[in-house]
Amino acid sequence: MAIYAIGDVQGYLPPLQHLLDIIKFDPETDEVWFAGDLVNRGPDSLEVLRLIRGLGKCARPVLGNHDLHLLAVASGVKTEKPGDTLAPVLNAPDSEELLDWLRRLPLCHADRSIRTIMVHAGVYVKWSRKKVMRYAEEVQDLLRSDNYADLLKNMYGRKPRRWKKNLTGWERYRFIVNALTRMRFCTSKGKLDFKHKGPPGSQPHKLTPWFRYPGRRCTKWRIIFGHWSTLGYLREGNVISLDSGCLWGKQLTAIRLDCEEERIWQISCDYHSI
Repeated sequence: MAIYAIGDVQGYLPPLQHLLDIIKFDPETDEVWFAGDLVNRGPDSLEVLRLIRGLGKCARPVLGNHDLHLLAVASGVKTEKPGDTLAPVLNAPDSEELLDWLRRLPLCHADRSIRTIMVHAGVYVKWSRKKVMRYAEEVQDLLRSDNYADLLKNMYGRKPRRWKKNLTGWERYRFIVNALTRMRFCTSKGKLDFKHKGPPGSQPHKLTPWFRYPGRRCTKWRIIFGHWSTLGYLREGNVISLDSGCLWGKQLTAIRLDCEEERIWQISCDYHSI
């Protein structure tokens, strides 16, 4: 059995199929993790969802901000943005089944046997591994409930920017969603920044990439994440970024997680050359 993780697919089917072929993925014996943002921007969001859902239990996706946006649009609490490519999913004959499957996906996946945790954007700097899993479950429970549209309606916004133990209600859930699906930089006091999206070094001096925050709590487990396309593939300590810019025509990245020596595959996402 092999365990692989793949970065943000963003609705590009041919690169994903090509990468699965290259790594010789076997759904009968192997497991593949997906770091969120399965959909949007690319032309094949519908086909990507069908493929990953069709893999059954051997696929371990987490939700990204684009996946949550699809659910919000489908629920009528948001409208499509310029550049969205979600209409084929919304109009598909199996749309209801796909969306129901999507909203039941986790925001965090962990495997104790390889001491690895995967989220879309990152693990908030003041959360331990146990806390990030517990807080993710709070939001997952709401998404899987009959009243899930209430969460989708209230998850948008940039406040609060800093975690407090006594946060309650929508402010609490909004912070959890933002930390797990939108975070890149934070201040020295742990406040989230949503303005700067460039690579480390492009930000103002007051900001730090979340994974370089001094005293970050979750350090004993390997962390897999995506979301940060300008960061690209990065292996820094036990932190691995897998979003290598497929949506910009760059690369789609896979990594094998269950070996002592991690192996990496990257293929071009020049859509017309595949």
